[in-house]
Amino acid sequence: MKNVLLQVTKSAGQLLMQMFEQGTKISYKGDYDLVTEADLTVETYIVETLQNHFPDHDFIAEEKDYGLRNSNYCWIIDPLDGTTNFAHGFPWFAVSIALEVSGKLTLGAVYNPYVGEIYYAELGRGAFLNNHRISISKTDQLGQSLLATGFAYDHKDSEVNNYDNFETFQKVAQACRRPGVASLDLASVAAGRFDGFWEMNLKPWDLAAGKLIVEEAGGLVSDFDGQPMALDRGECLATNGHIHLQMLTLLQKGRRLSKPHS
Repeated sequence: MKNVLLQVTKSAGQLLMQMFEQGTKISYKGDYDLVTEADLTVETYIVETLQNHFPDHDFIAEEKDYGLRNSNYCWIIDPLDGTTNFAHGFPWFAVSIALEVSGKLTLGAVYNPYVGEIYYAELGRGAFLNNHRISISKTDQLGQSLLATGFAYDHKDSEVNNYDNFETFQKVAQACRRPGVASLDLASVAAGRFDGFWEMNLKPWDLAAGKLIVEEAGGLVSDFDGQPMALDRGECLATNGHIHLQMLTLLQKGRRLSKPHS
């Protein structure tokens, strides 16, 4: 299944690059939420290819509902993470695919086709970037850390818009970046390029592959209470572990999503 995952992820990325270079049609799912022809075309390619290999598996993807077969195997797919970047010709986007087995993330891949980098992980076997093993950074002071974050599509309307957290971390960290692709932000934490990443209002397909890659690289992923992060919760804090508590302390002072029911 790992070989199939890597093959499909790379092929999907190549398809994205063709459409990026040729241009693609753009429409809106809401006032701000873009969807392109590439999102739909690449998702269809990924799901159909995986279905050919694994017809009894379940599929959760961003653009369409594929129903549930009550399988122990579920593929979680974002065909184009970074749609806004892609639509504007900004070359920072990714394909993200993960496999959950009996509710546990087991395989994950994130591919940035523009720069030719594929991150992947298998549960218990480490994380890799283009076949080279990767690990988290050793930075242990928030003031020396490079952080990443993002903002939801409804940030203009929602009071829980992450602006307060962004201002806080800009003042205490060495610097913050906002590349606009959560899966690549997580993968960059795993590779030691970022020391920490936080965001809210995320979906399972934004998080699944990156979460596994960070953890297999030795990092820590939680919600803003420091509890294990549920993919449908929306809150994500991913760090090298050394600055996790420092970031949690500040995030708990910011505006939050409603807490899950106990």
